[in-house]
Amino acid sequence: MNAPITKGPTGQPYQAPASPPSAEAGPRPAPSSSTHMEHQSFRALDRMVNAWTARATGGISPQALGLAFADWTLHLAAAPGKQMEAVADGWQKAAQLAAYGVQSLYNADTPPPATPGPGDNRFNGEAWRKNPYRLWAQSALLAEEWLNGVTRGVPGVSRHHANVVSFTLRQCLDVWSPSNLPWTNPEVVERTMQTGGANLAAGFRNWLEDLSLQIAGQPPAGTDAFQPGREVAVTPGKVVFRNHLIELIQYAPATETVVAEPVLIVPAWIMKYYILDLSPHNSLVRYLVEKGHTVLCISWRNVTAEDRDLSLEDYRRMGVMAALDAVTEIVPDRKVHAAGYCLGGTLLALAAGAMAEARDDRLASLTLFAAQTDFTEPGELELFIDDSQVSFLEGMMWDQGVLESRQMAGTFQLLRSNDLIWSRVVHDYLMGERTPMIDLMAWNADATRMPFMMHSDYLRKLFLQNELATGQYIVEGRPVALQNLRIPIFGVGTERDHVAPWHSAYKIHYLVETDVTFVLTSGGHNAGIVSEPGHKHRHFRMRETKVTDPVLSAEEWMTETVPTEGSWWPAWEAWLTERSTRERVAPPAMGAPERGYRPLQDAPGTYVLQR
Repeated sequence: MNAPITKGPTGQPYQAPASPPSAEAGPRPAPSSSTHMEHQSFRALDRMVNAWTARATGGISPQALGLAFADWTLHLAAAPGKQMEAVADGWQKAAQLAAYGVQSLYNADTPPPATPGPGDNRFNGEAWRKNPYRLWAQSALLAEEWLNGVTRGVPGVSRHHANVVSFTLRQCLDVWSPSNLPWTNPEVVERTMQTGGANLAAGFRNWLEDLSLQIAGQPPAGTDAFQPGREVAVTPGKVVFRNHLIELIQYAPATETVVAEPVLIVPAWIMKYYILDLSPHNSLVRYLVEKGHTVLCISWRNVTAEDRDLSLEDYRRMGVMAALDAVTEIVPDRKVHAAGYCLGGTLLALAAGAMAEARDDRLASLTLFAAQTDFTEPGELELFIDDSQVSFLEGMMWDQGVLESRQMAGTFQLLRSNDLIWSRVVHDYLMGERTPMIDLMAWNADATRMPFMMHSDYLRKLFLQNELATGQYIVEGRPVALQNLRIPIFGVGTERDHVAPWHSAYKIHYLVETDVTFVLTSGGHNAGIVSEPGHKHRHFRMRETKVTDPVLSAEEWMTETVPTEGSWWPAWEAWLTERSTRERVAPPAMGAPERGYRPLQDAPGTYVLQR
């Protein structure tokens, strides 16, 4: 057991001087300043080349793609059995398509040889059931099946490279999907005949408008109907603390008495915080306040190139810990329920582990919304993250100082290209209709930048090296071990999450020695979290695993946990209340002026408005 750490006047653990190197290791000659400068010059040249290349490739490393395709091609060339299997499978699928084409001429109810995968709605319309359109749809689906087979299972190819090749070739195939071409999509053909081509003219105008907005660096059309502080992020409150990295918003009470323990929310810094305070009807913040909770939320600054040297440690120290210091001054002598969303949840878990190591017991519970603490199964985002790609990104960020929001948004769109790219192309440009803007879509277009050093730390230390899960991440000279956490944990995963797959979020069970309540809810990474009561077609599964209970595998947990209809928000709110002081108290004052935390301005503050 580690001895307690003495705390300084700021409440931060005191860091003892590093131990001197042992005599056995021998002296290490320090490199001369001239040699160091030469090395830095060489590295700068490498980064400049990467930055120049990135402008032409959209941030995708050609070396990473080349390595993946070389691995697959060379191993496929040396695998005659796999080649014969691919040829045989191709002939079989061609025969199936031919047989289906003949049979469907005589029997419209002939079962198709291929069915779309989960979430693939390209060919769901009634018009796709007629010839020749259904035959074209089947040819596309069978081609995808064949491509998936030929890119997988090649002896000797690494799993990562096989996934990259399969994903890349699938994107190329999607370009020529019958649903994306005006002359092979029956719904577009019918609309064109009805309007005399007016839909294509309207679609061209839509495309010109989108292109001009993109060139001008402006948000998509329709987002101006959802402005923070006007239509969204309107829950009353005050900014009670501000530093270079965050504004801390304290929300006004809506009940005469409140739960004694406050709730601190740490959102992801990749997007604006108001995903959790959207319109009044689907605001998680408002929901908690109306249930009698004192809620405070971090609003991250939209950094610029001048902030290039802000590190992940700065985000922990100036973000989570600075906010927690403020909360414990505003609501003294009370522990804090801390909740983190996505990257904010990962950072919060890291901070909570460091607090446990330092015997800092200010947290009452830890909630993680769609957040990963173990990155061994990060989902399709892994396609874009390997040593080659990270090195390439570092060169690009070194040149810019930040990772621009549009560069990250493009990556996420590729992960769900049929939903986020091609469906919009068809609807807005071929059908000539504008997709109605909603608050969640407007928020999704309001992204932020990430500083070079912090994002490099995150990609290398957490994503590639998995230091948080393996107890190797160092905070103030000490490794962070999540096993030291003794507070109850509430985890939320979403069924269709393409950013933090629920199997990955579930791994928190394997990393801690405390009670874990886990919820698996319907929806994706964003819509699954914004799941207000009354939202139609919502369900969730929920199970508590005590520290003395055996831990189930993710699939066992899924099988043995019965789904419940409705929103998971009431279940979480009840969980927080059960782990709080039973007697309610008067709401705390807005800020703590006598302790240096005075209200600065009305919510939502200024950082959320930065472009």
